[in-house]
Amino acid sequence: MDTQEQIKKIVSDHPVVLFMKGTAQFPQCGFSGNAINILRACGLDTLHTVNVLEDNGIRQGIKQYANWPTIPQLYVNGEFIGGSDILTEMYESGELKQLLNP
Repeated sequence: MDTQEQIKKIVSDHPVVLFMKGTAQFPQCGFSGNAINILRACGLDTLHTVNVLEDNGIRQGIKQYANWPTIPQLYVNGEFIGGSDILTEMYESGELKQLLNP
């Protein structure tokens, strides 16, 4: 399975996926930590995370998959939502909580 197929399977298999640097318990960059804090503040209990630092193929491939140059990247129900800045904006407007808790 090539990297793009692998990413597609991860995104398809989990309702909410965050590709990030580090883990939910130990984020390895401020933007990834911010994304985790926002998702927790939205009351998200079930979250699948992918540590891109463990697989350089995924780390580079995810940037191509959504045509988005930065990490973290959030996917909900297979759809790319955005990175840290977009999550912050959506959280502040209440849109993210609505999306995650319909």
